[in-house]
This record gives sequence, structure tokens and C-alpha cells, in this order.
Amino acid sequence: MNKFIIYLMLLLPCSLQAQAQQKTEIYGKIFSADGKPVEGITVKLLPQDISVSTKANGSYLLKSLKPGPAQIHISAIGVQYQIRDIQIEEKRNIISNIYLTEDQSTLDEIVINGASKNKYTRKQSLYVSKMPLRNMENSQSYAVVTKELLKSQVNTNYDDALANVSGIDKLWSSTGRPGDGVSYYTLRGFTTQAAMVNGVVSIASTSPDPANLETIEVIKGPSGSLYGGAAVGFGGLINNVTKKPLDTIGGRVNYIFGSYAQHRVTADVYGPLTANKKLLGRVNTAYSHTGTFQDAGFNKSIFVAPSLLYRPNDKLDIQLDAEIYQSKATNPMMVFLNRSRQLFARTPDELQFDFNKSYTNNDVTFKNPSTNLRGNVNYRINEQWTSNTTVSYNRRKSDGYFQYIMYLQNANDTLINRYAALQNYVANSINAQQNFIGDFHIGGMRNRLLIGLDLLSQKSETHNSPYVQTDQINTSYDDPDYYKFNAAFIDAAIAASNGAQTNNRSRTQVFGAYVSNVLDVTSQLHLNLALRMDYFNNKGTYNIDKDTTTGKFNQTAFSPRVGLVYEAIKDQVSFFANYQNGFKNVSPVVQPHPSVSGDFKPQQASQWEAGVKFNLLEDKIGLTASYYDISVDNMIRPETVEIDGKSYNISVQDGTRLSRGLDFDLTAAPIQGLNMILSYSFNDSKTTKAAANVNNLRPTEAGPKHLANIWANYTLQQGTLKGVGVGLGINHASENIITNSIPTGTFVLPSYTLLNGSLSYSYKHMEFAIKANNLTNQTYFKGWTTVNPQMPRNILGSIAYHF
Repeated sequence: MNKFIIYLMLLLPCSLQAQAQQKTEIYGKIFSADGKPVEGITVKLLPQDISVSTKANGSYLLKSLKPGPAQIHISAIGVQYQIRDIQIEEKRNIISNIYLTEDQSTLDEIVINGASKNKYTRKQSLYVSKMPLRNMENSQSYAVVTKELLKSQVNTNYDDALANVSGIDKLWSSTGRPGDGVSYYTLRGFTTQAAMVNGVVSIASTSPDPANLETIEVIKGPSGSLYGGAAVGFGGLINNVTKKPLDTIGGRVNYIFGSYAQHRVTADVYGPLTANKKLLGRVNTAYSHTGTFQDAGFNKSIFVAPSLLYRPNDKLDIQLDAEIYQSKATNPMMVFLNRSRQLFARTPDELQFDFNKSYTNNDVTFKNPSTNLRGNVNYRINEQWTSNTTVSYNRRKSDGYFQYIMYLQNANDTLINRYAALQNYVANSINAQQNFIGDFHIGGMRNRLLIGLDLLSQKSETHNSPYVQTDQINTSYDDPDYYKFNAAFIDAAIAASNGAQTNNRSRTQVFGAYVSNVLDVTSQLHLNLALRMDYFNNKGTYNIDKDTTTGKFNQTAFSPRVGLVYEAIKDQVSFFANYQNGFKNVSPVVQPHPSVSGDFKPQQASQWEAGVKFNLLEDKIGLTASYYDISVDNMIRPETVEIDGKSYNISVQDGTRLSRGLDFDLTAAPIQGLNMILSYSFNDSKTTKAAANVNNLRPTEAGPKHLANIWANYTLQQGTLKGVGVGLGINHASENIITNSIPTGTFVLPSYTLLNGSLSYSYKHMEFAIKANNLTNQTYFKGWTTVNPQMPRNILGSIAYHF
């Protein structure tokens, strides 16, 4: 009996302690950056080494704990590591909500509870509306090109990547020339260029290298209410989303080689730089060399993009990015047609022109070095408000020989003139953007409010020789003078000319303020209202030689937006409609009579759009389809007026233009291992009030009326052939009218259909692929008042190692 009492006395404190421990627990919830509960996140408590996973509502519960100081560690595949210091008290401890503040493109990589295997889509974006917003509740249509799609297509250049999106088509390849050397595209009937990175302006002189791209977002329609007018076309804008550091060690090295001396080496390495994973790093780099099917021409480049992410606590993210690009290339072939008289040739076949000739030389080159520096600070003020600050610096240069070939003769289309200049242009821009994003309820209705300020400052300095005619070549036969063209030949022509060199500086500033709110009238009905005020100040062009400044002016523009979304089936089927506005600043002109004002207002574009979005079968099928109507006012046109008995040709601002059409983008992963992307667009554009020479005609920048693209890739998931993949793609464009006026008539690029295919094999850490572009060796052209021959059949091989 005495022994029993002694044992009881010894066990009683242990039992009481165990009961106390049973009652000590931690409860909390984890949300994504846009306030959605996240399932499958690992929550680990140290030093007690207890782990659980979050449930469908984002909650977690840790039981049987010891009171005292501890740390909560948050982790999952693709999620940036988080640590929170806590003090465990007896009984129940409720932890404030934890938010995953990493970039949305990283969140989309998380594989949780059978999440979507649709690799060619993203369900939401941080940038389209400048706030975390799901595609299904966004009243704007946009399409996304993912890095997984680029990988499956063995992509080597930016232009090919955009071929996957409806409504967009290349007009000009990158020329590298001063001011606007990036590729030109038509989007919903209007020209645009890739000039945005992570939601801020980042203008370049050559097309981006795709090595550092997480996604490419093609945001359709006028977007002045959030993005202004400095770098946005009326048909939409292109935003490049860069790769971000991850908290797991990994990487990929890839070598691509193929026809026409194509060689490309890329490397992507990422991981934590400190043991506590508060400092993360990533480096993307690429070396590329591309030859040509013509008798001369090349493009080679080196690209390095380091990135650092520092997370000192769960409220603050500090990210620093750099992109350093060096390139050297020859001028791409573009044949300029005569613009002042009736054309003799109406199609490329009718031109007496050998498109296998480049009309250049491998020593007639230019360089396009550029540097981009970005800093972003994301601070979660509280559970309702977040501050996001971005500062971006861009420096770009165009240095070297730039040339044109033009049919200028009135008698025929066989004599072509070669022009060239030696140019030295450097520009830099600074874009500072401050956004406050709120997520709160008023009267039971959820508000996602954006308040933003935007400052863009651009400077440029030009030191260019005059453009001189170096020679005139007969294209109807093998003219011996064709082979005399080289750098020394150009230098001699410039030295012999009487033209003056251009030496000037220019500067512009844009200040924008905007507000946008997504109001959930109900859980399924979302109303978006937005307004931007934009003040544009052109400081003028300073002539260094003459010590004079010309062209100063300023303009103020307002840009509203209204959007409505109804989720007929929550998270699966949405109907949307919007009114969107865009604007472009218009420089004043000197009128021929002093009584006529030469000051103008900004051009204004108004879009009405309606459509539907699907996200079905647990994200396996995604679709955006819409009809749009864009009208442009305040366009400049010539008019003859009589003043004091004399006729004057003045410029008036009452021109109009229409662009209507429909487009849809579909992604699908219907069965395991199969991923597809399909797009189609139709565009009907015309000027409705313009100069008599082009009135009621289709603008040459509108591109083909019909565009269709498909790419499907299937990879075997089991059996002896597991890892073998097959890809097949088609790109179709209808005929393209590249010259269209009464004085010239029309010049038409014929329609074309390209067939592309690939074979791939993945085994452990190795990946092998072979890709054939333009399998049927179709002869086809792009252009915009120019005839630009495109690449014939070419084969690429790819070897990659990932870890």
C-alpha cells in the first residue's frame, strides 16, 4: 500500500503536466496574397518539431504544446519560406493571419491537393489590375504566355512567344534603331510594343530576351486608366513578368542549336542565400547567336539577370533586380515600297526581288547595350492594407550603322535605293510607382481599392550622321554594284555628303495619379470603377549646335474605366463587360496661317467589350472569349480651308477610326500529360474620318483580319516510353494589306499556314528535344508598308539538365 501511494504521488505531477500540455495549442489561418485561404501549406513549430498542413479553409491547429518561446515555419513547394516568432501561452493561442506575399507567378507553381496541371495558364495576376485579382473576377480580357509553354516549344526568341496569343501579330522585327527599335506588333488593329516589365515602363531598343520571363501578359484594349499613355497602344499592352527567387535550391541549364548557325545557352539557378531563408537569390543568363538564310546577317547577344529577395519579417519584402544586355547585329531585311505613286507590283511574287539577298554586309552592324535596374518594396501595413513601391531605371543605346532600302523611282519597281547613317543614341528613363492596395468590407460588401501615383521621366541624347544614299541597285538581275556595300563604303558616302549631323537632347515627364476599386456587390457580382489623371510635360528638344530649344508643350488627360463581372458559377463561369479608355499625347504643329491654332488635345480611344470566361474541370479548361468595339477620336487629318480669299492646307483634329472584332484564347489539359493552347481572332478596322487618300480604308497597321494558332504537347506518363513527348502546332494568318491608299493602290502579303512539330524525352534530370519550325518550308512575309521575308524551315535541337 505504501509503495502504491508513493507511485501515485510520483505520477500525479506528470499527469497534471500532460493535461496542461493537452490544453496548450495554436490555431491560425494562412491566406494567399489576394486573401484566399490556401490548402496544403506545411506549418512547422520549432523547437518542438511538430508539423501540420493547412485545411481547405487555410486553418491549422497544433496541439499538445509546451509554453514558451517558439517559431512557426511556413513552407511548401514553390512558396517563399516564412518564419514567425511567437510566445506560446497556456491554453489556446490564436495567431494572426499569415499571408503568402510572394509573386503570384510563384504561387501558381504550388501543387496542392490535385491542383491544376494546366501548364499553359495562370488563374490570376498581380499586374493586370495592379492588384491581386483572379481572372474570373477581372472585367478585362488578357492572355498569358507561360514559361512552361515556351519550354515545350523550344523557344529562342520573344516574337515567336507572342504567336500563341489571339489578336496580336508581328509587323516589324526589332530594328535596334534609336527611339523605337523594339519589334512592332499589331494588337486589335493598333500598333504596340513590349514596353512594360512587372507593371512599370521599361522601354528598350531591342526585343527582350525570354530567358528571364516567368510569363508574358498581353492585356487587351485601351488601358489608360491604370497604365497611362506613354507606352500603351490603343489595342492593348504587353507586360513581361520576370522570374523571382525561390526558397528551394534548383536550376536548369539548356543548350539549343540548329539551322542557320543558331546557338543558345541559358542557365537559371536559384535558392536561399542564408540558413534562415530570409535572403533568396536567382540568376538567369543567356548567350545567343542567330544567323540567317540570306547571304549575310547575324544577331548575337549576352544577357545576365540577377535577382535578390530579402524578407526580414512576414510583413516586408524587398526585391532587387537587374538585367544587363549586350548585343551586336546587322540590320534586318525590310523592303520599303513607294508611297507616292501607283505601285507596279502588288504582291511579293510580282516584285522582281531576290529575297535570299540581305542587301547588307556582316560588317555593317549596330549595338544595343541596355541596363535595367529595379527595386520593389512590398509592405503589409495590416490585414487590410498593403504598400507596394517600385523604382525602375532603364538605360539603352543604339550605336552603329543603320540602313534602309527603298523603291523611290517613279518609272518602275526594279531600282531600289540603299540609305545608311552612322548613329549614336543613348536614352534613360526612371519610373517610380507607389501603390496602396486595400482589401476591406463596407456594409458587408468587399472592396479591393487601389490608390496609385506614377512618375515617368525620360531623357535622350542623339549624335547622328545624316542618312545618305549610298547607291542604287537594280533588283531584276544580279547587279554587280550590289556587292560593293560595306562599312567603308558607307563611311565614304557620309564623308562626301553635305548633310549636317544631328546633335540634340530631349526630355519628357509624365505624372499620373489613379484610383481603382473592385466592389463585390455580391460574392458573384463584381463592379470595377477606375479613373486616372495624367499630366504630360514635353521639355522640348535642345539643339546642341544652335543652342535652341523647340517643341515644348504639356497636356492633361483623364481616363475612366467601368467593368462588370458576373460569376454565373463561382470560380468557373464568368460573364464580363467593360468600358475602357486610352489616350495618346499629340504634339502641336505650326499652321500655315496665324489665325489657326496648332495646339491639340490628346487622342482618345473608347472600347466597349463583352465576353465570357471559363475555368472548368478543376482548372483543366480555361477560356476567354470576347467581342470588342474600339473608336478613336481627336485624330489629326489634313483639310483645305479658305482664309482671306486664299486656300491653306491646315491640320484639324476631328479624325476618327474604328476597330471591331472578336478573339478567344483557350488552354486545356483534358488528360494527364496533354497540354493545349488555341487562339483565334478576327479584326475589322477602318478610318472613318481621315484624309481623302485613306478615308474608309483599312489602316496598314491593322495587320491580317484573321489569325489562328494552336499548340498541343503530349507526354507519356507511364510504361517503357514514359517521358517521351510529342508537340504539334499551326500558325495561320490571312492576307495582310500593307499598303492601302488611293495614290498607291494596295500591296498584299498573301495568307500563310505554318506547321511546327517537336519530339522530346525526359529522363531523371535530363531533357532532350528536337523542334521543327515551318515544316513545309512555306515562303511567307510580315510587314507594315514594308515587305519583310521570314525564316524558312529550320530545325532546333535542345539538351537540358535540371536540378
